[in-house]
Amino acid sequence: MADNAEAKGNGTLPHPSPRSLKGLDWFTFFVADVQTGFGPFISVYLTANKWTQEDIGLALSIGSLVSLIGQIPGGAIVDAARSERFAAALAVIGIGISACIFAFWPVLPLVFTASVLHAAASCVLGPAIVAISVGLVGHLEIGARLGRNARFASLGNGLAAAAMGGCAYLFSTRAVFLVTAVLLVPTLFALAAIRGKEVDPERAHGSPPKSAPAREKGDLRRTISNPSLIIFACCAAMFNFANAAMLPLMGSTLTMRSGSSAPVFIAACIVVPQMVVAAMSPWVGRQAERWGRRPLLLAGFVALPLRGLLFASSYDPYLVIAMQLLDGISAAVLGVLIPLVIVDVTRNTGRLNLAQGIVGAAIGVGATLSTIFAGYLADHNGTSFAFFGLAVIAALAFVLVAALMPETRPPILAEPEPRPD
Repeated sequence: MADNAEAKGNGTLPHPSPRSLKGLDWFTFFVADVQTGFGPFISVYLTANKWTQEDIGLALSIGSLVSLIGQIPGGAIVDAARSERFAAALAVIGIGISACIFAFWPVLPLVFTASVLHAAASCVLGPAIVAISVGLVGHLEIGARLGRNARFASLGNGLAAAAMGGCAYLFSTRAVFLVTAVLLVPTLFALAAIRGKEVDPERAHGSPPKSAPAREKGDLRRTISNPSLIIFACCAAMFNFANAAMLPLMGSTLTMRSGSSAPVFIAACIVVPQMVVAAMSPWVGRQAERWGRRPLLLAGFVALPLRGLLFASSYDPYLVIAMQLLDGISAAVLGVLIPLVIVDVTRNTGRLNLAQGIVGAAIGVGATLSTIFAGYLADHNGTSFAFFGLAVIAALAFVLVAALMPETRPPILAEPEPRPD
């Protein structure tokens, strides 16, 4: 019955080749590699270049602000694009250029320019990966596919963080951005391995069946007024308000306390949760179809306030690394569930990637407020107080999910057949 519904929805069932599936695996892996250099390493790099916490927070916030402004247009661009692969390629090239700017010209106006370029490219790249995934495997397999994407992304993040941390320790923090630029080459080769003819554009945009009433096709108002999408966007915004500044703030603290060893500790703080994500993500994708989305969302959200309270209580680098296990739980759940819930609530609207942009914009609001909020609290009340404030926001986000977020799993996906890892 499920197979028939997929076939009737957007044409024939998808039959992606092993080459395209492997290409998507490695593309998500290398994209994560490329993006790793723009995480907490930015704070370490700019701190080492004698930037103040206020200027670092401003640079991070500018990128977040561009993400806020650009997410919805970025998603709309992917919905309008004839080739999601081409849009993804342009985005990857933009990220490589921004890495070169960070590496060679770490001065205020150029760093701000690089932050803008990176954020704008990411606004297109994120929706494009999900669109390629849905277009390649279809709705019936998207939960498992997103779990696999998250596994390869986490492996890429973890290995890249270890390599970049080692390069920063042995050479300089600038080496992180040089490695990021070099990784542009295998990323584009992996993208080229995905066969464009196997990515169904109707499925990639979440389009309705051809037999659907004309008023339902691409109905913008129906998409942006969806209560589940609005509630989920608010939950995601609050989560990122609490989460975005935690590791960068801890990175700056460890840099001041640990000196030249800080890049190694930061790398470990990235590697540990990525190991958890790599192990858990496929399981999360399967259980989201069996249990539904909501129980897993609650588990992902509750880990964040616990992490904030633990960060407020200790700055021992080895304990901080252990605390990052909680970050792995949240990342494993939300890495799969954020795109999966969006796919659920936008099915048959033709606005999948626009909805990704809406949620991405909400995340951008949260991230922007997070770095400003945490930077202000840290400068005026100390880092412990800042972490406690972030933990309070995280607790409110959990309450919002528990009270208002509905189950979004379509009935057609109930009780699927077990899948291997």
